[in-house]
Amino acid sequence: MSDQRAWIGLGSNLDDPLDHVVRALQEIDRLPLTRRLVASSCYKSRPVGPADQPDFINAVAMVATRLSPLALLDQLQAVEQRHGRVRQRHWGPRTLDLDLLLFDDYRLTWPRLTLPHPELAYRAFVLLPLADVAPELRLPDGRSVARLAAALGDHGVSPMLPGA
Repeated sequence: MSDQRAWIGLGSNLDDPLDHVVRALQEIDRLPLTRRLVASSCYKSRPVGPADQPDFINAVAMVATRLSPLALLDQLQAVEQRHGRVRQRHWGPRTLDLDLLLFDDYRLTWPRLTLPHPELAYRAFVLLPLADVAPELRLPDGRSVARLAAALGDHGVSPMLPGA
């Protein structure tokens, strides 16, 4: 089986969120049959959903993998668990959230996984880092990530300055 390209969204807003995102990127580097090709800078964003929680730190990474979409999802969820992820409420605070955003040009809807991620085109905290590292990227339906990001605007998402 040849390598597939997958995009992963990373987010954290609890217990030193920048550290969780940086360590998660390092752990993605060690996933079986997978290698990281690129990662965005980190971004700060307001929470989606309940506003009574801290801001998020977000990033995206592209990997080349020989894992299936579900096997990659299992690996990502194992990384979340190692970071103490607890799912207490929908869109609530979390130590680490890893979302499989895109997997080549796959379009699928399974009980555990929908590709592309159903909210990808509406989330500035995903589109802005994606557009920064892959402005030519297109969704399986042909829409340009850069155009979607420009049309959406920043919605309170901003690049983190070094040392911030």
